[in-house]
Amino acid sequence: MILLKRVLITGANSYVGTNVEKWLMKEPDKYYVETLDMKDPNWRDFDFSKFDVVFHVAGIAHIKETKKNRDLFIKINSDLAIDTANIAKKHEINHFIFMSSMSVFGKVCGEIKRDTDAVPVSSYGKSKLDAENRLKALEDDAFKITILRPPLIYGRYCPGNFSKLAKFALINPFYPKRENKRSVLYIDNFSNYICKLIDKNLSGVFHPQNNRYVSTNEIISSIRSLKNKKTIISKAFNWTLAVNKKLSRKIYGSLYYGFFDDLSLDENYTFLETIELTIEVNSDDKKN
Repeated sequence: MILLKRVLITGANSYVGTNVEKWLMKEPDKYYVETLDMKDPNWRDFDFSKFDVVFHVAGIAHIKETKKNRDLFIKINSDLAIDTANIAKKHEINHFIFMSSMSVFGKVCGEIKRDTDAVPVSSYGKSKLDAENRLKALEDDAFKITILRPPLIYGRYCPGNFSKLAKFALINPFYPKRENKRSVLYIDNFSNYICKLIDKNLSGVFHPQNNRYVSTNEIISSIRSLKNKKTIISKAFNWTLAVNKKLSRKIYGSLYYGFFDDLSLDENYTFLETIELTIEVNSDDKKN
């Protein structure tokens, strides 16, 4: 007999929340799902008591950071998460899943290992780590906390850096020859990962990622090939990396997790298939 899990996603219309909701609703006999709009000033009056799990995705991410909005990151990404967790705990919900970020490590390049310290440098990363630490203080035997620190998430209609890279890739055919390694996470893989966390009722800190690293040039060439566009990768263009070192480090630097999590990620697609599912590929694109 399958025990129905009642899941509340706090944060309406978010990219991750919307996709996880769709994924869970594929199995209505296994999961009951509702989404709560945290922008509604009356959200605290919502009845939390009928749920088993809260997946908290509400927050701000893809905005330019300034001195003026520094406090806003704490207010939305940390204070709101703690308020939600306290209400969930009050209503005896036993599992709270928090959407954190790779940004808590503050690294631009390099490998992140199991023992790498979290030292965020951005307001976004600092607010997420602040929330993590405050949530851990709420945890007990009856209230489990799960913290997720995903890398770059991509998928159809995804916002953020992947979308920007995809748009640029379709314009420019010339790229420097530079090998790098990136941890990335396809949205369907992540949604399935959330199911496993819910099913197993797991607590702790997790760093989900696709089961292999990719390079920036592999991402670019995959996007272009699916649109029947030729890509020219050569050391002759490496001079462009010296023009803007900060930008080139962000795009061509290596940034990846070691594979140290105890919970494995299930994949149903090859990397190229995930790119095809991410970008719009019509019949004309596929013609030779």
